[in-house]
Amino acid sequence: MVWEITSDVERFASVTGEFLRSSPVQNTIFLTLIDNLRARGLHAYGPDDPYFGWWTTSGGEVAGVLLQTPPHPVLFSALPADAVPAAALALADRPISGVNMSDGDIAAFVDAFAGAFARDRKVAPGMRTRLHRLGTLTPPDPAPPGFARPATEADRELLIGWLRDFYAFIGEPRADVGGLVDDHLAHSGITLWVDGEAPVSMAIRSRPSAGMIRILTVMTPPALRRRGYAGGATTAATRAALDDGADEVVLYTDLDNPTSNALYHRLGYRPVEDRAVVTFS
Repeated sequence: MVWEITSDVERFASVTGEFLRSSPVQNTIFLTLIDNLRARGLHAYGPDDPYFGWWTTSGGEVAGVLLQTPPHPVLFSALPADAVPAAALALADRPISGVNMSDGDIAAFVDAFAGAFARDRKVAPGMRTRLHRLGTLTPPDPAPPGFARPATEADRELLIGWLRDFYAFIGEPRADVGGLVDDHLAHSGITLWVDGEAPVSMAIRSRPSAGMIRILTVMTPPALRRRGYAGGATTAATRAALDDGADEVVLYTDLDNPTSNALYHRLGYRPVEDRAVVTFS
């Protein structure tokens, strides 16, 4: 039983594809990251090369995976118990900034990593998230004023400004916001909610992958919040995902934001699993 690490996204996709596609809901981030790295290049998320890994059992089966797009934390799938401390050993020579793991795995990784390699590095808790999957879509009642429409090239500058504000708000400013908007516009992946003549909210979704589509970003400018626009945009984006042929529609929420968690529950999304981030400073 061993971790194997590679910088070859095609080899990673080939070796782990069956494992990832067997649970597309739980592995949603891996599936969309692989698609984006293939479509937009290996430096889509930063200037340094990403790397990938998989845990192989004694029977030769893939039972867990990892992926890092520097400078972001290393992302892990759910892992067998013995793969968690072994992952700390496998990453010993890499300058990782943190990890994003299943909530139940993170304590064992931190103990192994901090004890063996990072006694002088402080461990700080980061965001805790919850994965949801769509049950039965339940539109808001009453519906917010306005209507949904796909974003177009004419909306590009507005979308760039909104997405830039979103990443600044969550503390992850990005230099490639224009490229992200262009990529989502290319597959009609941005839904706008419009009240009167002006867009007031947006919801962005991923391309289909293994029958799954993820709602990536829902954003309403602060001055326009508490009017139901986010619920309208999310409902319309979810319908668009189903129209795109998705068998599963999923999204993540910040566990420290009870408002968004309650909204998505009302719309028909149900919890699947929790994840947590820790950073090593």
